[in-house]
Amino acid sequence: MKFVFFALLAALAGCARAGSVSNGPVPQAHRIVTLMPSFAEDVCALGARDRLVAVSEYSGDVPCARGLPEVNNFSSVNTEKIVSLHADRVFALPEQAGMAQGLKRAGIPVTFLPDDGYNDIFTDLQAIGDATGRSGAAAQLIAHLKTQTARLRETERYRKTPSVLFVEQAAPLWTIGPKSYIATLIGLAGGRIATASLRTSYAQFSDEALLRADPDVIVATADSRIDQVLGREPWRTLRAVRAHRVFVAADSNMLVRPSPRYVKGLQWLIARFSSL
Repeated sequence: MKFVFFALLAALAGCARAGSVSNGPVPQAHRIVTLMPSFAEDVCALGARDRLVAVSEYSGDVPCARGLPEVNNFSSVNTEKIVSLHADRVFALPEQAGMAQGLKRAGIPVTFLPDDGYNDIFTDLQAIGDATGRSGAAAQLIAHLKTQTARLRETERYRKTPSVLFVEQAAPLWTIGPKSYIATLIGLAGGRIATASLRTSYAQFSDEALLRADPDVIVATADSRIDQVLGREPWRTLRAVRAHRVFVAADSNMLVRPSPRYVKGLQWLIARFSSL
């Protein structure tokens, strides 16, 4: 599942930050490789698709990245392939520094960007804009996204703040903690996560804890298989299930991926919460 890929990377974040490589000034990038789908989205959103030569796995839903070579997964990077493509810049997570050692030895500049928080969306867009000679376009896009966010938030008219259970995987239940990017997005949409007691960004949640949380709303990813558990305990007892407030996102990446597409995810969440 895609969730495993992203959750494992997120789990490594704490130990990887201290070892992150400093980004020094490098020439403008003309042949770009992205080791995360969100970076491919950033490149495309800035109008630099012609510079993108390879992407990571799970980038198939990024329209302008379709058909490009895939050069990495969670555990490895195909250094030889990237070298053969004459890449002159690779964008990667700090958590991927170990896998990128071969690229550095090959003399390919690697820019490490954080990608696990809401503000990282804007930081990454500006960094990629600077690297591609599109600093102005990045600043304009960032301003546009923030304006859209503010306008969407003005539409929030709920009688109460809904408690939301986010389901990455239903059996066993994997969900999010308050430090996760998705929790921030739910907060922007006017909700609060029902799993605020969790200390990590992603974690398993027990049946007993689920009953205690008893959320107003359940939001699930498309591959969570939540339909297989709703008819049994403790799920069928939950307030959200009895009130038919279980929403499955057909395009889960608009919710789980910190990228310019977050605005669509925010709009989708607000529309669902407005039914309360």
